[in-house]
Amino acid sequence: MPQTRSTDSPRISVVVPIYKVQGYLRECLDSILGQSFTDFEVIAVDDCSPDACGRIVDEYAARDGRVVPVHLEKNGGIGNARNVGAAKARGDYILFLDSDDTLTEGALQAVSERLAVTGDPDVLLVNHARTYWWGEIQQGAASDMLRAAGTDVFGVLERPEYLGMFAVVWNRLYRRDFYADNGFVFTDGIYEDALFVYTTMLTAKRVACLDHICVHYRQRRQGNSMRTPGREHFAIFDQYERLFEFLDRRPDLESMRPLLFERMVSHILFVLSRADRVRTQDRPEFFRRAAAQYRRFEPAGFVPPEGEDARRFELLSRGSYSAFTAVTLAASTRKRVTKRLNKTRVRLGRQAYDKLYRMHLKRPIDENLVVYSAYWDRGVSCNPAAIYHKAKELAPRLHGVWVVRKGAEHTVPDGVDHVVVRSPRYWEVMARAKYLVNNVNFPDEIVKRPGQIHLQTHHGTPLKQMGIDQQRFPAAAKNMSFRKLLERADRWDYSLASNQHSAEIWERVYPCSFENIDSGYPRNDVYFSAGADDVRRIRAELGIEEGRTAILYAPTVRDYQKGFVPHLDLERFCREIGEDHVVLVRAHYFYGVSQDLQRLQESGMIRDVSKYPVTEDLCLAADVLVTDYSSIMFDYACLDRPIVSYVPDWEVYAKARGVYFDLLSGKPGETPGAVATDEDRLIKVFRSGAWDTPRTRELRAAFRRRFVQYDDGNAAERVVRKVFLGEEVAPPVIPLEERTPAPAPSARPASGTFLAPSTGDGDLVGA
Repeated sequence: MPQTRSTDSPRISVVVPIYKVQGYLRECLDSILGQSFTDFEVIAVDDCSPDACGRIVDEYAARDGRVVPVHLEKNGGIGNARNVGAAKARGDYILFLDSDDTLTEGALQAVSERLAVTGDPDVLLVNHARTYWWGEIQQGAASDMLRAAGTDVFGVLERPEYLGMFAVVWNRLYRRDFYADNGFVFTDGIYEDALFVYTTMLTAKRVACLDHICVHYRQRRQGNSMRTPGREHFAIFDQYERLFEFLDRRPDLESMRPLLFERMVSHILFVLSRADRVRTQDRPEFFRRAAAQYRRFEPAGFVPPEGEDARRFELLSRGSYSAFTAVTLAASTRKRVTKRLNKTRVRLGRQAYDKLYRMHLKRPIDENLVVYSAYWDRGVSCNPAAIYHKAKELAPRLHGVWVVRKGAEHTVPDGVDHVVVRSPRYWEVMARAKYLVNNVNFPDEIVKRPGQIHLQTHHGTPLKQMGIDQQRFPAAAKNMSFRKLLERADRWDYSLASNQHSAEIWERVYPCSFENIDSGYPRNDVYFSAGADDVRRIRAELGIEEGRTAILYAPTVRDYQKGFVPHLDLERFCREIGEDHVVLVRAHYFYGVSQDLQRLQESGMIRDVSKYPVTEDLCLAADVLVTDYSSIMFDYACLDRPIVSYVPDWEVYAKARGVYFDLLSGKPGETPGAVATDEDRLIKVFRSGAWDTPRTRELRAAFRRRFVQYDDGNAAERVVRKVFLGEEVAPPVIPLEERTPAPAPSARPASGTFLAPSTGDGDLVGA
């Protein structure tokens, strides 16, 4: 019968245990808070997560009162976190949702309606679908069973087949009074779901079903604790021992024993068959434990299932590990070895350098050798360059070698050791270096040796969608193999982040097993170490006259167009804004020489700095940055100088490339300053002085709080100490308000009037 409801308690409590899921947590919480049904609470249990999960929980709780944050002082595991969450739940029903999974649209509304129709059952079973990183969605196997139940309410003694549903706690809701009155708790150790599911189902008098896909169950490529091999998988024996102890206390459930025994053995055999669960050296012991458990709990007259499983059941009952291995593992081992050999052959290639590279791969790793590369071997630059220089200071025993492409040798500074790609010494250093540092990926043919450490520094904060998120956008995904991309990312041991936004995205779009370092970007250290003399020197080298306002125009590449096609009539722009401005134009490095830019430079209209070697110098020299979707905006924000977003093709870009937030929204933390969506408005921004007003400074301050989170001048030191010296990440990040960026070229009073958008087009322009 329906339960009497308290007017001050929600209908549903969603309990979310949280640990090391910062890349997925927002999506999980958004899927709950975005439900059309609103009578719920979210008990978000931060299980002492070492990443940003706790801060994310507090952020959501601050803006939505339905989120109840719980922070545990020490990590106790998912079972304990669920217990804590359930104890705090006030709802009529409890739904346990894992923090890397999501609710589907309309899920809670469908649940509410089915609970009403079925008269508040003890347990409501719901449907789910598996989601994969490549975009596939696979419906769960229980659809027909759930559909067949309709609105019936039953107990499992009547319909024992429902015990065969996927034994996880998140595909069902529990009436809270039923849960509390029976004293259900989650036990320690993994595989706690199976014990909890079976005991609750066997206890429930009233079970109902809902054939609505309510949960998207994320199939983690890596990072799932269930797919991490180790001794913890032996916990499955304890969990099933508890289940059969429960059955011993319930003679009325004796008829369920054969079914549950078969479920137990099938589950144990499944775990044993997985190399990502039971390590090779642990297999004999695991098998012995399994055989003992089989003999201990086998019901009288038990008949094994038919087909292939019958042979495995028989061998387990006999305790013959050698026979079991011969029957079940030989074929899979041969297949795995063949696949590995073929993969290695492909990586090594079939050309003359194969033998040379293979020879060096057999030599010992040089513990003091570091290989650096940046921007697909374009030269000494970006984050790797800053790390290289800091390592010479803090870890002088290390010898750094730069990889450069043929023809770029002349760009390498004097005294910097380097090798040309695919030269004989290249194969030697790639094979023997202890550390490999890059801001992109090394080629597929490079083998990650045991003992080598790969550091991925990245080269920007993501506004545009990255990694596997690009699959939804044809312009970005063109000619890209995402499987190969992830195989390259599998080599990463460490990944750098300059802000929490980046750290969350890197972990989600590159689902690999690297460790994130909240260090800041080493290339941005110079923005806090440079002084007024450095700024004057760089401006003099660039020929920027005293008193002129330097505008750095740095648009990014468009995946959907070839060659550098500026969305701005630079000649008109320079003429309209006046001679007291100088425009520095930096085309993206993907583009070759632009004849138009050369012509404009020769006429004295602009300064073409596309080939200038140090982007950071250009930022230090500029009074204001004009860009579109380039990550340079996040770096330039370190300097706390005006940023103007010139985005005439925003809608096209957002649809073709995909973006993580709306640059035109005018919201704090999204828009860094003035915005112009066409050439006339951009000119107006500068002629009116709207590029630097109190309002744009407010926007810039919010943008800096979000994105200049860890950049404080000490990023390179943190990286060197962590990766090369094996120390904890140090020094601590300096609070934003205490940092002193390099001084601006000139201090100028704000002028012009800032107008908030009034036409609905999202522009922030000067009047």
